[in-house]
Amino acid sequence: MRLLRAGLSMVFAAFGLNAPPAGGADAPAAFDGLTNGVADQAAFDADHAIFDETEAVADGLGPLYNAQACRECHQNPASGGASQVTELRVGHKDRHGRFENPKIPIARGTLVITDRSLVNERAICPSKDFPDAEIQERVPESENIRVLRISLSLFGDGFVEALGDQILLDLAKNQCRSSNRRICGQALRVPVLEAPGETAVGRFGWKDQQASLLSFSADAYLNEMGITNPLLHDEVTTLCNTVTEPNSVVGASGLSDIDHFARFMRSTKAPPRDEQLAETPKAKHGAQLFEQIGCASCHVPTLTTAPAGTQINGGKFVVPEALGAKVFHPYSDFLLHDVGTGDGIVMVWAEHYGKEMYQTKWRDLSFDAALRTQNRMRTAPLWGLRLRPRMMHDGASLTMADAIARHRGEAAQEAQRFGALHPAARDALEEFLRSL
Repeated sequence: MRLLRAGLSMVFAAFGLNAPPAGGADAPAAFDGLTNGVADQAAFDADHAIFDETEAVADGLGPLYNAQACRECHQNPASGGASQVTELRVGHKDRHGRFENPKIPIARGTLVITDRSLVNERAICPSKDFPDAEIQERVPESENIRVLRISLSLFGDGFVEALGDQILLDLAKNQCRSSNRRICGQALRVPVLEAPGETAVGRFGWKDQQASLLSFSADAYLNEMGITNPLLHDEVTTLCNTVTEPNSVVGASGLSDIDHFARFMRSTKAPPRDEQLAETPKAKHGAQLFEQIGCASCHVPTLTTAPAGTQINGGKFVVPEALGAKVFHPYSDFLLHDVGTGDGIVMVWAEHYGKEMYQTKWRDLSFDAALRTQNRMRTAPLWGLRLRPRMMHDGASLTMADAIARHRGEAAQEAQRFGALHPAARDALEEFLRSL
């Protein structure tokens, strides 16, 4: 940790940012199953159990879905982590080269699913009650943009949520200025579902489509499990559906499932480093090389959350003491970049924010800004990288050298510098990455 802090002033100075105070409190980091303090341990354990809970058709599962529990996609090395699970997204380009949403026919072509790029790979029927129903989504030949996205770890995301928007906006501005516009991360403002009319800088999902963990929970509950909830009320299809909407409601505790999901994520500790490996001379040398060749430009080693008491998420969440003014080490700027691996997909507004979003006037929302994300992806946080056997957004890179070599566009020079290193130096840099 001392080595990490020693090199940070150089990184922050390069981008015109103030380094975190030397005496700042580090965010707790561990895979110990204990709360970070946002919720007490009993509440954390209860939230954890709801996060792990398997949903049934009687609970509202489907009719189209990908998973039956949050932990199906987030479980390595424990619930809340990442996994090998991928989701399928498709679309096509119009004659001007612009992304167009897919049209997915179901029910023998009598119904077409629109307003979403996600293709669900499971369905609740045909079944005993609906023996003749045919609602399985399949990709038509017309949708020739076909991509997979691997699931993300959620550990430490409470600290990511507690970042002030201005930190991310300043990162984008100073990054672009200091690199003579070669590296220009995009800070995308997105709707905050729990605060209609309000937006914030997105930081969750591969396209930064959500800014708050409650919005993120609502999005995943509907689109990955097919369960409508207090923030997203409309099913993708009502065929085979027999459960009253919304499927998930506020319970006797005053919380709904998505509230429990969000509190669980806010209460998780950050992914810890392999301290034994991190203290080796080889890994320490690799950390220096990581900064020297420019990787830290986007994979920012250290950020500091907003002070406790700060209102975020359109005023709907106040940063608690457990998350306030915490120094954490995500190795990401959480901005959108074109590094040559963009999947060509533009987020579909109605999919993530519901069709009702068009009836609301959102502050500082730009549809044009969203269109610019077509070939951009969020900078992958590198904390917890040692637990990922498959890397990059699509999971297609199986070694760290492969992942680095894929970098093009804004990161082309950094990839070239890595390739030009002596083999021993490349190995040292990879050893550092293996410690994260």
